[in-house]
Formats: sequence, structure tokens, C-alpha cells
Amino acid sequence: MSAPHILISGAGIAGIATALQLVRGGIRTTVVERAPEVRPGGQAVDLRGASREAAERMGLMPGIRAHQLHEKGMVYVDGRGRSYGRMAVEVFDGRGAVADVEIARGDLNQVLLDALAAAAEAAPGLLELRYDDRIEAVAQDADGVEVRFASGASERFDALLGADGVHSATRRLVFGPEERFATRLGGYAAFFTMPTPVGIEDGWFSLRVVPGAMLGIRPDRDPATSKAMLTLRVDHDPALRRDRAAQEALIRRILADAGWQAPAVLDAMSGAEDFYFDELARVDVPDVVDGRVALVGDAGYCGTPLSGMGTAMALVGAYVLAGELTGADAEGIPAALARYAQRIDPFIADGKKIPFGSLERAVPTSRVAAALGVLTTRVMMSPPFRSLIKRAFAANATDEMPLPASETGVAAG
Repeated sequence: MSAPHILISGAGIAGIATALQLVRGGIRTTVVERAPEVRPGGQAVDLRGASREAAERMGLMPGIRAHQLHEKGMVYVDGRGRSYGRMAVEVFDGRGAVADVEIARGDLNQVLLDALAAAAEAAPGLLELRYDDRIEAVAQDADGVEVRFASGASERFDALLGADGVHSATRRLVFGPEERFATRLGGYAAFFTMPTPVGIEDGWFSLRVVPGAMLGIRPDRDPATSKAMLTLRVDHDPALRRDRAAQEALIRRILADAGWQAPAVLDAMSGAEDFYFDELARVDVPDVVDGRVALVGDAGYCGTPLSGMGTAMALVGAYVLAGELTGADAEGIPAALARYAQRIDPFIADGKKIPFGSLERAVPTSRVAAALGVLTTRVMMSPPFRSLIKRAFAANATDEMPLPASETGVAAG
């Protein structure tokens, strides 16, 4: 039996979680990341159901608890900051818009990196983590995968795992162009860190809906800062890609008359070091495995931030994928990857569901529709209707699906 050498493209949640489990399983692993260093920031993510169970099995919960956000729930506000609906965590048993375990994406990534460093120290020679490099060409045969990097080096691996996000280069090089797998959902998302504005309720995720946009301010672990979270309902515009000035101009135009904390958000936006902006798109790859190449996380099954399940699917996918590869020799890798694709498929389908159905329903474009939405929220969040909403959340929960089994899954330790 020959010991395998696995290449992972992408050092985000999916990539580092997969690397962690592979190294723990005794598999030589190389991770390549195009960014020059660890990327900071990111929106808050929740852990529930299968993703929380995966985090438990991977021994991540102590670190997650140490960095956990202590959110009380979501509150809807009008243009003057007055509340017209609340969704408290405890009232909805952690199944509402805010779960009982929330953590900033950057903090979760650091928890994973710390665990990976400990695993690599316990097993010298199994991990290589490269930043500021990327894959430029891939050629696979029955026995392995030949990869050429932007740095000029060419190397051979027993498998390539694409964990490089929505705009995955691995997917483009092996499976086909992005347009074949991505479905635009009619808008864009943006978020960044900002100073917590005066008047924001401590511990509450405050949300304002205006024609064409949702503006949210979500608490950080540090009370002095918050995350501005924007959802914009606008048509696809190719000129927005990688043009921060154009992206900011669009946001300023849409939020010009939003009231509430919009001026504070716009003031903080230009100086934000972790500014993120991207189109809302769903990624559907019918088969996430092609020979000795597999996709994990957003690269293969992104439900967009609207689903709230991106991190959940990344953690579950990483756990199942690494579990199938652990114990396989180089010759058995294609069969292991095929089992991964089969086991993860039901979870992928469930995890892409958008809780409110569509962007159109969540973000109205007219003042009349926005006013109607306020009235509907006010009624549905009132005490007489809370039990009905609670049952609806429970009935439509995508987080209760059991963690896909893996005979060779590696626990922490």
C-alpha cells in the first residue's frame, strides 16, 4: 500500500477543516491559498444540527465556545430605529434567524488553524501550508493528478480537493466554466466591520428593510465593533466585479434615504479593511467528484449567504470527505471520493434551501411592498402568532438532518 499525498486548494473553512482531519488521519497534506496571508473578518456564522455535531466530533467546541458571540436574537427596526418585531433566540429554541451557537467566520477559521497547528506538531512532516500561490493547470490520469502552480512549480498528487469557494479555480479547470454551475439570484451581498453605532441594542442583530435592500448591524465579540451586513436586490452588473469604488457607489445610492444607522454604515465603509462584496449565486455541481478531484464547501455546493448554511455544509463536507479518505491507500482514493459524493448529496440538497423562499420575498423593491412587509412582520412577531412561526421554523429546519455517517471518521485527539 502506498501512502497518499493530498492537495487542497483553498485555506478557508472547508479547506482547513479537511486538512485538519486528514493530518489527524495520518495523511500527508498540502494546502495552497492564493491570498498572501490569513484573511480577516467575515460575517457571523451559526452552528446547529449536523454542523454542530461535526464540530463536536472534531474537538472544536471548546475553541468555538471561547470565541462565541452572545447574541440575544434579531430585532426589526424602522427608519427611526424603533422596533416592530423581535425574534429572540430562546423563544425560537435557537432555530430562528439567530442560532444559540454563533461565531464570527474569522474566529472560526482561527480555531481551525490552531487545531491544525497542534495536529501538525503531533505528526511532523504531514502538513505543508502555502500562501500566496494558486493552481494554474490540472491534468489527471488513473494514478494521480499533475498540478502546475502560479509559482512555476509542477507537482504530482494522489488527489486534488477544491475548497476554493464560489469562484473556484479548481472547478473551472476540471469541471467546466463557472456559468455552467452558478445561478444568479438577483442581487449582491456585502459586509464589513465597523464601530458599533450609538443607539444599537446590545446583543441584538438589528435589521432594517428598505426598497431594494436589507441593512443589518450584527454584534461582534468585541462590543466596540459590529458587522454591517447588506443584501442588495439589483440586476447583474459585470462592471461591479473586483471594482470596490463601483461597489461602494452602488451601496451609497441604494442606502441614501434608508435612515436609521445608514449614515454611520456608509461612513465606515470606505475605511473597512475587511470589506466583502459579491454576487448572490447558488452553485450546483451535479457530481462533486471527477476521478481524483473532488469539490468541498462553496466550490461544489454553495447555497449563497441567504441559506445560512454555507459554513454548515463546509464543516460537514470536510468531515465526511476526510473520513472517507482516511485509511485509503493511493489506489483506493477514487472509490473513497465516490463514497463522499454519495454520502454528502442529501445534505447538500437540504442545505441550499432559502428560509424565506427567495430574495424577492425578503427584499421588496417598492415602498408599498416594503410597508406591507413591515406590517406582516409586526403581526407575525406578535405574541399571538409566535407559536405559529416557531412551528414553521421547526418544520422547515434544514439543520436537523443527521450527520452523514463515515466508517473511518477521525475524532479529535
